[in-house]
Amino acid sequence: MTGQTPDIRRYRAAVFDMDGVVTQTATVHAAAWKEMFDAFLEARAQARGEPLVPFDAEGDYLAYVDGLPRQEGVRSFLAARGIELPEGEEDDPPERETLHGLGSRKDALVQAILERDGVDVFPDWLERVRAWRADGLRTAIVSSSRNCQRIIAAAGVEALFDARVDGETAREQGLRGKPAPDLFRLAAERLGVPAEQCVVFEDAVSGVEAGAAAGFGLVVGVARHGDHEGLRAHGADTTVTRLTELD
Repeated sequence: MTGQTPDIRRYRAAVFDMDGVVTQTATVHAAAWKEMFDAFLEARAQARGEPLVPFDAEGDYLAYVDGLPRQEGVRSFLAARGIELPEGEEDDPPERETLHGLGSRKDALVQAILERDGVDVFPDWLERVRAWRADGLRTAIVSSSRNCQRIIAAAGVEALFDARVDGETAREQGLRGKPAPDLFRLAAERLGVPAEQCVVFEDAVSGVEAGAAAGFGLVVGVARHGDHEGLRAHGADTTVTRLTELD
């Protein structure tokens, strides 16, 4: 753990990011992004006679797409490569070469991987959330994913949340995605708990920035791969490798 050991029981509610904190689906998303972007980049490179620079499932994933809504992830990575595409329409099919179309390709790949491999939950999160809920802590899940409800249902943890705010919520209500604080503020509102009495658990830089901007009482960075310094630099009050380091 980096930073002082917080007492989670001082707070009335806990809000959890999904990928990388609750479910072991970050690798699923990284693999889907890589497969989608590599196919797009390869076709583009061949058409232009340029060398192929593949998508890095670690560096590019963390820098440009982790924690962002699907379309914003597409936009972010392509901008980093100096590539411009039309926005397109929200219902663009996967074969359409627009920002929405590439997002649809990525989503189709995620669903195929989940259907094939299922969903695993981090044991340390499951242990802690059961104990905290037994102590009366209210809990919510916040995710940029529009597949959030499907994923937590498949993982068998849907009943462990009092509220859910996800990519579908953002689309329906016109909310900004992370690092904007909109999703976290709505989660606190749905829990009926003031933001300063909530603790948020996030593994993405954009997520800790959003939690800090929302005015949460405590922002915990979950550095499962060791990025303690990066999370703290962007707003985490403390960082842990596993949630069992707390309490």
